[in-house]
Amino acid sequence: MDSEIISASDIFNCTQCGQCCSGFGGTYVNDVDIQRIAAFIGCEPTTFIEQYCNRSGSRWVIRQAENGLCIFFDKNCTIHPVKPYMCRAWPFLRTLIKNPENWDAMARSCPGMQPGVPEKHVSRIAAKEVERLDASYPFSTQK
Repeated sequence: MDSEIISASDIFNCTQCGQCCSGFGGTYVNDVDIQRIAAFIGCEPTTFIEQYCNRSGSRWVIRQAENGLCIFFDKNCTIHPVKPYMCRAWPFLRTLIKNPENWDAMARSCPGMQPGVPEKHVSRIAAKEVERLDASYPFSTQK
């Protein structure tokens, strides 16, 4: 398997199951995400925060419904064109660059993730995907 792993698509193929839209401690949103989502749903950023977010430490997270799903998930993402940085990055979160051992734990909840990928590949591919996303999402504050 080692020599066959070249890119993100070798270890992840989204099944659109919505599992990434539930649990995992919520979806963090940065200031740019807040502005974009608020504009998309037609409200002010402060209103968006008051009605749709909770505080988690020093950061905002999108609230979850009683069933544990993101409040913007209804069979599909209802804010897909402006979905947060964290959602765009999934499953190649910045934390995997330094902690590739988390891949298998994440894969237990995500059928699109291939379990058992060697950590060196997880770290390398995560770094490449974060760099690619940052280039296409230059206003990100997720550093």
